[in-house]
Amino acid sequence: MTFIELLTYVGSHSKYDIMDGDAEATLAAARNGSHKNPVAGKVIADMYQNSGLATPADAIERAQAIKTLGPIRLFYMKDDAPVEGFRMVEDVVHKIDGAFNEEAMRLKAQI
Repeated sequence: MTFIELLTYVGSHSKYDIMDGDAEATLAAARNGSHKNPVAGKVIADMYQNSGLATPADAIERAQAIKTLGPIRLFYMKDDAPVEGFRMVEDVVHKIDGAFNEEAMRLKAQI
């Protein structure tokens, strides 16, 4: 799955409003710091920047996507961090798993 496909899935399944337009616009806003939700913008920007991908159209693996969020997860686990940020990061992690689970099931059904 590409980064854009993953972001689209997460955005359409998250209980948080993490999209700021379509996936490409959301990523651009996150990366330039103008995302309407600063926490969501940071999560998205970190996920992309830490992925090592050359473009948003590049494929990303489940472990790679989850690993990119490690530093921001640790930040929001601190006692003085906003709890809503922690909840959003955890929701995104669960949605990443859901995206890859659905993809795996779809691929198995094709066999």
